[in-house]
Amino acid sequence: MKNGFSTAGLWAGNADLREIAAWAKALRQEIRPAAVDLGLIFISPRFFEAAQDILRCVRSSAEIPILLGCSSNSLIVGQEEIEEGSGISLGLYSLPGAALSAVRFTQSQVEEWNGAGYWRMETGMSPEKMTGWLAFADPFSLDAERWLKQWDDAFAGIPILGGMASGDYAARKTHVYFNEQVHEDGGVALALSGAVALAGIISQGCTPIGETWTITKAESNVILEIANRPAYQVLVETVSALPSAEQARTRGNLFIGLVMDEYRDEFQRGDFLIRNILEADAETGAIAIGALPRPGQTMQFQRRDAEASSEDMTVLLRRAQNELAGRRVLGGCLCSCNGRGRRLFGPIHHDASQVQQAFGPMGLAGFFCNGEIGPVSGHNFLHGYTASLALFVEEAPGK
Repeated sequence: MKNGFSTAGLWAGNADLREIAAWAKALRQEIRPAAVDLGLIFISPRFFEAAQDILRCVRSSAEIPILLGCSSNSLIVGQEEIEEGSGISLGLYSLPGAALSAVRFTQSQVEEWNGAGYWRMETGMSPEKMTGWLAFADPFSLDAERWLKQWDDAFAGIPILGGMASGDYAARKTHVYFNEQVHEDGGVALALSGAVALAGIISQGCTPIGETWTITKAESNVILEIANRPAYQVLVETVSALPSAEQARTRGNLFIGLVMDEYRDEFQRGDFLIRNILEADAETGAIAIGALPRPGQTMQFQRRDAEASSEDMTVLLRRAQNELAGRRVLGGCLCSCNGRGRRLFGPIHHDASQVQQAFGPMGLAGFFCNGEIGPVSGHNFLHGYTASLALFVEEAPGK
């Protein structure tokens, strides 16, 4: 798929560099005479031994000044999700007026961190005029949640989108790519500023059930009381109030959504951080969750299944279409959870085809992740079972 500003292609052959060079050159021709400002590349583990040679070949052949990406067992190209027998996904982007800067970061830096100014110094970047970060990282060597909290502090209000690489699970090995270099730890990130903004859509795959409630008592990751009643009691009443068919669909698919911004007049999709319910204890009335709730925080129970996930993606894409009306979408990067795709929806190409229907035709490259990165109510988090879509869009007039 292409639109004059971007294109994406799949290489499904072997590691023959001459053939890969010819493929990359042909892909480059699809947006010529426009200059390529950015390349995103995602490579399946079967190419691990040849990865560095492939990066050099592709970067030279497609005339790419900045090339970033990572490894993955399943790839996204255009409107297709290649979940078996994958190869190389390459996206090329012309971003007129954009200022791009790429950085590499490591776990040692995360551990060395000493305050908000640290990452500004290390990256040479400040939040002023920045429109967003696109990041890819290794899940085995990097404490991603700690890193995100640090960057959320250093670059307050700036969205960070992307995902955690996948690869050889048995060997706990993934790749992160930066220009012509292969790294097996840490991460890489692209900062955008100038005339191109990074717009994000974070579909956490849930639909709300029941009412919104206020947490009135909590300790650590345990909710003890909701609306001054035992939390377990409120959970049971919420599920029991659903129609019988809804109750059956909710069993085994129940989650909790925590509001991240209490200052909104009303709460809707995208305002909740979705987290697992780890344990619900009828005797104590407590609910343990995969987050740290606080008294006074608004919450709502959520259901996650194929229908809810499809509905969530559809609603959020429509909302984004309205918000971006009048601005050209130049291209995109889709990072989708390993638990989505055919495993969740049954039909193939679900997320990629929905994105192209909403904003295509455009160059869309991406991969299936070990964790997805994206903002909720202005703060960045690591997610699961989520689709994180980053769109390169013309900056709004007057900004």
